[in-house]
Amino acid sequence: MSATVSVCIATYRRNEQLRALLDDLARQVRLPDQVVIVDNDATGAARAIVEQFRALPPPFALDYDVQPEPNIALTRNRTVELASGEWLAFIDDDERAPPTWLHQLLLAAERYQADGVLGPVEPQVPATAPAWILRGRFYDFPHQSTGAVVPLNCLRFGNVLFRARWLRTEPGPFDRRHGLAPGEDLDLLVRLAHRGARIIWSEEARVYEPIEPKRLSLKWLMLRALSGGQGFARWTVTGRLQPISWAGCWLFYLGALVRLALACALALLTWPLGQHHAAAWLIRAAANVGKISSLWGLQYRNYARSAQAGSARAGSAT
Repeated sequence: MSATVSVCIATYRRNEQLRALLDDLARQVRLPDQVVIVDNDATGAARAIVEQFRALPPPFALDYDVQPEPNIALTRNRTVELASGEWLAFIDDDERAPPTWLHQLLLAAERYQADGVLGPVEPQVPATAPAWILRGRFYDFPHQSTGAVVPLNCLRFGNVLFRARWLRTEPGPFDRRHGLAPGEDLDLLVRLAHRGARIIWSEEARVYEPIEPKRLSLKWLMLRALSGGQGFARWTVTGRLQPISWAGCWLFYLGALVRLALACALALLTWPLGQHHAAAWLIRAAANVGKISSLWGLQYRNYARSAQAGSARAGSAT
C-alpha cells in the first residue's frame, strides 16, 4: 500500500517509554511517513526526548506539540490536527511496536478492504509480580480471528489504524466530554461504525505493553473494572451499542445487582482455593458496582489531575 501514514502518540510524563517507542518506530519494516507526538504535560516534559531524536535524524517527519489541559480527548484531537497522512495509526506511549507492526496493520486494511484495523495489545507482566497476579492473567484481553469485524463493545484505541478521512469529517473527532475517564475511544469508534466504517481485527499486528509496577495491585484492577463498568453501562442504556427499551434498561441494572451479590459471595467461597480466584470475583464485583453507580451519573475520572499533583496520565488506562 503506497498511501501515506502518520503515527499519532499522546504522551504524559513517560519519557523513557516514549524514547523506546520512537526507537521501535524507526525500525519498522514499513516506516511511517510522519510521527506526531502531543504532550499533555503543560511544561512540555517530552520535548527534550523529541529534540534528541530529531538530532539523529529520524527516518520520518517528527512533529511535536503541547496540549496543556488535562484531557485525553483534546490531546488525541491535536494529534489528528497535526497528522498529514492518509492513514492514521494510534499507539500508546507505554507500548512497544515490533518491526512488522505497521506493515501488518496496512496489510490487513488492504486485504480486507477495511476502514479501520485493531490489533492486540499483549501485556508483559514482570516476573517479580505477585504470584496471584501471574496466575490470574488479569491484564489479558480477548483475541479474534484476523479479518473479523470487531464487535462494538470490543472497540478501543491503543493499537489501531484508521483512514484519516473518517476522523477528519467527524466533529472533534474525540468528544472532550469523555476526556477525563476512559471511553473517548469507544465513543468515537462506535460513532464511526454507525456511520458505516468497516473495522476489522488483525491478530498479526500486535504490540506489547510492559505493565508498570504501580498497576500490579488489586486496587488498580478493581478501579479499572469500576470505570469500565460505568462506561459499559453508559453505552448500553443509551442504546449506543444496540437498541434497548426502558424495561431493558431496568433489567440491565437488576442483572448487575444480582451479579454483584453473586460475585461477592463467590469471592469469599473461592478464597481458600487461591487468591487469584477470589481476586477475579472481586474484580467482577467492582465492574458491577460501576454499572449500578452509573444510575446516579457517577464517573471515576482516571485522567483527572490537579495542576500541582499531575498524578494522572494522558495515555490509555488498559
